[in-house]
Amino acid sequence: MENTTILKDLDELIEKDDFSGVVSIKKQGKIIYEKASGYADRGNRIKNNIETKFGIASGTKLFTALAIGKLIDQGKISMETKVCDIIDYNFELYSKDITIRQLLTHTSGMPDYYDEDKIDDFDNFYVDIPWYHLKEPKDYFPIFPKEEMKFLPGKSFAYCNGGFVLLAAIVSEVSKMTYKDFVEQEIFTAVGMTNSGFYAMNRLPENTAIGYVKDDMGWRTNIYNLPIVGGGDGGAFTTIGDLYILWEALLSNKILSKDLVDSYIKPYVKAESEGKDTYYGHGIWVYEEKGKPVEEYIVGCDAGISFKSAIIREKEITYTVISNTGNGAWPILREIINLVYNKGL
Repeated sequence: MENTTILKDLDELIEKDDFSGVVSIKKQGKIIYEKASGYADRGNRIKNNIETKFGIASGTKLFTALAIGKLIDQGKISMETKVCDIIDYNFELYSKDITIRQLLTHTSGMPDYYDEDKIDDFDNFYVDIPWYHLKEPKDYFPIFPKEEMKFLPGKSFAYCNGGFVLLAAIVSEVSKMTYKDFVEQEIFTAVGMTNSGFYAMNRLPENTAIGYVKDDMGWRTNIYNLPIVGGGDGGAFTTIGDLYILWEALLSNKILSKDLVDSYIKPYVKAESEGKDTYYGHGIWVYEEKGKPVEEYIVGCDAGISFKSAIIREKEITYTVISNTGNGAWPILREIINLVYNKGL
């Protein structure tokens, strides 16, 4: 079946679901599908376009992992470096044996300030400090929970946003730069991701999508639901074009050494909570089902954001869906998975 015929289903779904965001699929080095839909700014009726910048929530964790990798390649830290040897986080109930590797792989066991297993309403989640005070990784420390460890370091998997905030603080401490400046200089600028950055929610640049949340009164922006600027576990903005650049640069070892890249994209721990065939590497998810091509991906969800970017190397397919609504990406992603695995895309 021709790709154009297969992809008609995707067109129809985007229209039926009133999707707001961007979708792009590349196969064997060529873009075979690309579409922008909906509004970047509903109040001013500004439409999304292919070059619109979007927040990607937890997709940011890969950038944090890459920043840590740069410092490892430079010989300034190692995977087995203990966090407490760099950051005086002064949390009495947290283990002093937590390593950088354990933070990168969500195996630290530390409790999470944004524990997704305990949150009922992501669109209305708040912390004890105003979001606009969270400007640097260390600003998050006062809201880290004063709770016992979930398990001893390295003994299990538990997704932990706070662990990546700690990693961002390590980047800042070791590099003597702000976390944002380091990522922008060593990753975005270095590989040519010119449309990516950490933008303050109240100072978004031109052609950047505002995130939207739907409530009983209609659509509202997400400005009061997220930190003012990214802190290591989320908050980066990027485009579908820059994400293609990212995957190519990562997998051709232009960002990190080959040995480090190989370890990052290799399944390290089984993510039991995410399904029987889902694993986590170092900042990257891996889906590895018997009899199917392996998929490496990053994903993010927050108030006014839903996102996934994935690569299936065996099929030479890369795809990205970013929406500036909290659930908009998921139906589109399910259809892409169906097209890839069941319809011969």
